[in-house]
Amino acid sequence: MTNRLASCSCGKLTVHTRGEPVRISICHCLECQKRTGSAFGAQARFPDEAVSIDGPSTVYTRIGDSGGSARFHFCPTCGSTVFYRLDAAPGMVAIPVGGFADPGFPQPRISIYEARRHAWVQLPDGVERID
Repeated sequence: MTNRLASCSCGKLTVHTRGEPVRISICHCLECQKRTGSAFGAQARFPDEAVSIDGPSTVYTRIGDSGGSARFHFCPTCGSTVFYRLDAAPGMVAIPVGGFADPGFPQPRISIYEARRHAWVQLPDGVERID
């Protein structure tokens, strides 16, 4: 079984995962662009039972285009978003892929909000695209 560690920049908030993610995706929505400071957000979802969280977090809740909420947990010291929970995915924890700091992390299989994707962003072959 694969075990992974994701953390904030200062290391005070960590997430340990067991097994493979059930979904790895890229989101091009404008809110993910703002949240990450990048052209997209990349996240991996794991079932609650495959995740253990250590350390303090501050929560920011955002209401999405669909009306559902996302609760982003970030480190109160360094500000890194380490995990979040989506109303649309109960029983799951979403973890930004960059928090794993692992260039060998599996590639995304889904790309959402394609209509807001920057024209210069190229995705791997075979990625499912959802507008």
